[in-house]
Amino acid sequence: MRLLICAALIAAGLPAWAAEECKPSRWGAADEVGNLNLITPETVLQAASLIKTGKTYSLGITIDSATPAFAPRGLSLQVVQPGQQESARPNVGMTYNDDVFQGWFGIGSQLDGLGHLGYEGMYYNCNHARDFADITGLKKLGIEKVPPMVARGVVLDIAGYYGKDFLDAGEYFSVEDVKAVEKKQGTPVREGDVVLFHTGWTENKLDSDPQAWVSGEPGQSEEVAEYLASKNVIAVGADTWGLDVFPPQNPQRPFQGHVTYLKENGIYILETMNTGPLVRDGAFEFLFVLGHAKVRGAVQMFINPIAIH
Repeated sequence: MRLLICAALIAAGLPAWAAEECKPSRWGAADEVGNLNLITPETVLQAASLIKTGKTYSLGITIDSATPAFAPRGLSLQVVQPGQQESARPNVGMTYNDDVFQGWFGIGSQLDGLGHLGYEGMYYNCNHARDFADITGLKKLGIEKVPPMVARGVVLDIAGYYGKDFLDAGEYFSVEDVKAVEKKQGTPVREGDVVLFHTGWTENKLDSDPQAWVSGEPGQSEEVAEYLASKNVIAVGADTWGLDVFPPQNPQRPFQGHVTYLKENGIYILETMNTGPLVRDGAFEFLFVLGHAKVRGAVQMFINPIAIH
């Protein structure tokens, strides 16, 4: 009967694991940080040894109210001078500005936490949405649980391998492509790595055609996600807004890589990374550092990781 159910799911375009009983993470049934358990003082020291020139790279992009984002996300910023308007404090020389923010954290360069995406209500480590996802914030898997991310970073120049400035929307690259770039650059993916893909999409489309930028994107194939998960990486990202190819490789499985990374393996996702400067400098291997805002119960967070070459 179990085989029949799996066969029926596959025929319907659903992954066979949808019929499987959820299995706790290899890090234990109470774990909330996934593969970031692989970060140790020893791995940090190894990653720090990659610094050769001391040059730093900002991997985040600048965002504002006009930045296109996955609908219906957006943001609004107001700068105010509380209590100071119309010389309300005439005998006090000090003045100041504050800012008021309203919006989504999943805009621009962002970190997807393990509570962001699941399958049929089930998320990382057998956590069901009904048990931990509350309107006031996640009770588990919140972004505040994510420890500092300090690791070996690798950027794989997929656009360069294809001989193009940028890949087209809907164009996806294979495991064979990834392995070829690893070999060409001399940067094999290893356990505990942060892996970034350079497709050229954001540099060539975000400013010139923002509507096209957010309407589609190139990205990894489903098989690439499985391949990197087998390598035990800690995070995967790209210079695109959603990492996975869109329109999807399989219309019945949009953003399947998100399921593979977040739900199935406790691997984090980094979106809209500014990879162009790294590629132009040939800085394919570097120290990756991320310390994000720890908003309790948040699902995602806009970020500005730093690469040090």
